[in-house]
Amino acid sequence: MKQEIHPQYYPNSKVRCACGNTWTTGSTLPEIHTGICAKCHPFYTGREKILDTLGRVDKFKKRLEKSKGKARK
Repeated sequence: MKQEIHPQYYPNSKVRCACGNTWTTGSTLPEIHTGICAKCHPFYTGREKILDTLGRVDKFKKRLEKSKGKARK
């Protein structure tokens, strides 16, 4: 392996999220700034919102209810 061509590795690199959450990880950067993490991401927090501009979600739910009604009979 060639010497002195690899970037410096920081085993205790600090990661900071926009929400204020911080943690340490290994990286080639000494400090990392991210916009979203598992603590503030809507999917993981349960605050997920579905944007439905054309009513597609409502149409799907209606079709799903119809198909469940037919399957029960």
